[in-house]
Amino acid sequence: MATRGTAAGPASRMQIARGLRQLMDANGLRQGDVARSAEVSPGTVNRYLMWQDRSSLKIPTLRAIARAAGATEEQTEILVGLARSQADGWWMDNVQAVPWLSALHAFEEIAQFEHVWAPSLVPGLAQTADYARHLHQQQDPEADPAVIEGRVETRMRRQDILDREDMRLSIILDQAVLKRQVGDPKVMAEQIDHLRALAERPRVRIQVLPFDVGAPDAGSGGHFLVLGRDDVAEPLSSMSVVYLELHRRGLYLDDPGEVTEYKILFDDLRSQAADRGRTLDLLTAARSEYAV
Repeated sequence: MATRGTAAGPASRMQIARGLRQLMDANGLRQGDVARSAEVSPGTVNRYLMWQDRSSLKIPTLRAIARAAGATEEQTEILVGLARSQADGWWMDNVQAVPWLSALHAFEEIAQFEHVWAPSLVPGLAQTADYARHLHQQQDPEADPAVIEGRVETRMRRQDILDREDMRLSIILDQAVLKRQVGDPKVMAEQIDHLRALAERPRVRIQVLPFDVGAPDAGSGGHFLVLGRDDVAEPLSSMSVVYLELHRRGLYLDDPGEVTEYKILFDDLRSQAADRGRTLDLLTAARSEYAV
């Protein structure tokens, strides 16, 4: 009897393909090496390395390829979990086995747009180093300073995607973000100056949701982002994913219905937020509260 496959979404497929490639690179393995060890054809290995391929994944085959690529049992089961993820999405926990996937970084490497709703803090792509440093110190006060600096450097490197001509960033900040002091007034003044500078960039759009418009359309929902790419020339290279940020882990959704709901929600927030002129006025007013 044939083994049934699972039709993982494109975002899940991309993570699986990237994870397998990283394992192969780390262990100095080629497709032929993995194919021989897994007892499958090189073409089968190639299909699992191509996230654009929409054919079903077979769990036993994925396990065999992962193990042949050098995955631990824990890493293998993470990949299997990605293959099985559907509308309920998948979790990325802050555990030893997960950093090799770097899910958010992987999506941002191929994304052409990123839409961010930030109800409480400045999002990572728009943070200054000092703002990020104070956040990390507050979240993990026992951490070694060198560890904190490593995290800050990683966040700053992530911002390199804003220099790509094919990348568009749209951020909606609740006005509360500008009122919540992170670090001292100097840190906040520099952070707001940075937001104003970002807002002047041609491929970055920043809007503030003022208090006077009432409750946000997102209700009590927390920070989320929608990112991906819409490739008209090569539809199979299109991909969208929603990332919901929680304490020490994130939930990723790539079910088309779920992604569409969040895209609509972001559009509603965008129409509710201030336009560019008023946003700059709100940023300027907030900056004056942190005069240094």
